[in-house]
Amino acid sequence: MTNQQSTRMVIAFRYGSLTISAVGLGWAVVFAAIGWWVVVALDVAIIATGVATYLLIRQGQLAFGLLASQVALMSIAITMGLVLDVPNAEAPRVTHLYLLVIAALGYLNYQRQKSYIQLVLIGVCLLAFVVLASAPVALPFAVHMPEIVRSIGTWANTVIAITMLAGCIYAMQAEFTRQDGFSRDITAALWNNEFHLAYQPQVDLARSVVGAEALLRWTNPHRGAVSPAEFIPHAERAGLMVPIGEWVLEQGCRTLADWAQHPALRELTLAINVSASQLLHDGFEAAVQKALATTGADPRRLTLELTESVLVTDIDLVAAKLDSLHELGITISLDDFGTGYSSLSYLRRLPIQQLKIDRGFVQDAVKTVRSASLVENVVRIGRDLGQTVLAEGVETEGQHALLAGAGCVLFQGYLYGRPMPLSDFECHVEVEKGTPSISSELLAS
Repeated sequence: MTNQQSTRMVIAFRYGSLTISAVGLGWAVVFAAIGWWVVVALDVAIIATGVATYLLIRQGQLAFGLLASQVALMSIAITMGLVLDVPNAEAPRVTHLYLLVIAALGYLNYQRQKSYIQLVLIGVCLLAFVVLASAPVALPFAVHMPEIVRSIGTWANTVIAITMLAGCIYAMQAEFTRQDGFSRDITAALWNNEFHLAYQPQVDLARSVVGAEALLRWTNPHRGAVSPAEFIPHAERAGLMVPIGEWVLEQGCRTLADWAQHPALRELTLAINVSASQLLHDGFEAAVQKALATTGADPRRLTLELTESVLVTDIDLVAAKLDSLHELGITISLDDFGTGYSSLSYLRRLPIQQLKIDRGFVQDAVKTVRSASLVENVVRIGRDLGQTVLAEGVETEGQHALLAGAGCVLFQGYLYGRPMPLSDFECHVEVEKGTPSISSELLAS
């Protein structure tokens, strides 16, 4: 299941699939009573589609379930419109109205997760609706039902289709309202100090803590703890990642400045994630310089982590920005290496000093020889280019041993420590170094 979807929408899709099955079941009973078994077969297909969609959603296969059900229902609706629901002087065609419902469901799904396949399905639904609504097209073997059945069916299908379409419109409005409210809450979180940073240890071959990654967290008074995978995409769409990123940068630099005053912490580095929208913002370099100047943090202890999606933008602009940041002494790290758009030409052109092996590669490395070989090659590439390689998502001793054997020198993951509050991280380092931390000193005083 994707992280961007709301629980409300999942429930709506789930019960919507049951509603489709119920409609198919109702018509199956009616036509079975009068012996129209061809129609019953189509109704059984509708029932099966609804039930299959419901089960797929229950199993977490929402995207596949919705796309497959749209294809099936669209095919059934078009078939009915061409074979069973042919317009005549007494009754118009109405089954094509369900194509609007399917298109509306597709639009809801597209808002949940952008997909070209979904756009194509929406377009086909609307095109089929226009054709069936505008012309009395029918297949040569069309079935002519009794007029009483057509009359009742016309009214019933019209009411059902319009009701379902109204439900889709309501769901759209509810989801848009939810997203708008979510964006407002994110904006308010900046003003109300609801954001905080968690720190996950980064260790060397000896498993000594050499730094940390600062991870953004949000605790809302009403929503509780909100997953970054849920609120960060909303913040990106609302154009809020630039101010949020500046807040993270300032807090991280402030932490580095505080660590510089403590013997056990002054050698630690701190990695901060930078989004593509933040990096490409005109004032990004100035914001970094301001954060460093205001806090007094040592830029040599600061690492900025970029995702590979940055590389598909204006490479010359990105290179110029990264060059200016590197000149300050900042380390540039390429996060989730191997999952996106990176190439050797990018790695040569950009001032990247660190590669982070994606957690997916780390988890697969102990499962297959091919994945293990891939990790070894990534480490070799980094070493040949003069870059350090950090493996993230390390959770088992087997993964650590394999990565260390491949030549990896830095590690991050649950095996060494989960993301934790600043005070807990400092205490963690204190125990390792045997030196009182800042937090301990403050408590003692």
